[in-house]
Amino acid sequence: MSYASGRHHLWLLTLHDKLFLAPLTDPGRILDIGSGTGLWAVDIADHFPSAEVTATDLSPILYTSAPPNLTYEIDDANLPWTYPPNHFDFIHIRGLTGCITSWPNTYAQVYEHLQPGGWVEHLEFSVETSADARSENEADRMFTNFSNSVVGASQKTGMTFHIIHQMSELMEEAGLVDIHDEKFIWPIGPWPKDAYLKDLGRWGERNWSEGIEGWVMALYTRLLGWTYAEVQDFVHDFRKVIKNRKNHFWHEVRCVYARKPFDHEVARAERKGEKGGDAVSGD
Repeated sequence: MSYASGRHHLWLLTLHDKLFLAPLTDPGRILDIGSGTGLWAVDIADHFPSAEVTATDLSPILYTSAPPNLTYEIDDANLPWTYPPNHFDFIHIRGLTGCITSWPNTYAQVYEHLQPGGWVEHLEFSVETSADARSENEADRMFTNFSNSVVGASQKTGMTFHIIHQMSELMEEAGLVDIHDEKFIWPIGPWPKDAYLKDLGRWGERNWSEGIEGWVMALYTRLLGWTYAEVQDFVHDFRKVIKNRKNHFWHEVRCVYARKPFDHEVARAERKGEKGGDAVSGD
């Protein structure tokens, strides 16, 4: 199984073999933003064979056996979206932390292009772990230094790695309603006694071990001035820590889904706002 397939499997395990948590019934149009290898898009197209599924990414998605109801498009989610307003019944976003220049703008686009009553679901994992930042233990220091360096590098790009903690608030500010914030953890390694968490930990360890080089190579060489050899040495040492079964680390995962209000709900909210404003002004 490839790294991308393993990551997709980890997300499925997290949601207990569900492709989504939002209360979808029979969506007509689905948009998958930043689809990557397109595995989720393929699965959702199979799950809803009557839906029109659109998957976008910066690079061509190399999938040779896509369902007939799935269309791939090369697009940058940071640019203005060209879809009609009120077009999609469901918009899916997963694993784009550190890739979006303005999440308020992205959620505004989501709001504009969802039809009233349509749902958005956004899933992210934190780059910050349970490691003790005050500890002198090598493993704690490795995980802490990684988190701090990635977050620090993101300040230079303007693409935050803290969106996991802001999703609900920013969705509400965008005008979305019925916001559900589901929290999970990913153990890093099969150290938990619980069978489900142990299985998550096996895949979580693989996610870190196989993903770490890709996560840091561009950031460290372009923004922090590391050489290729220095990054390789860091990855080699970090993988030893990741695979050390004596270490019991985990990090947080969130799935936040929300609905675009119906027109009558918007009108009602606007009327309430007007009345509230009158009360405050004393008119």
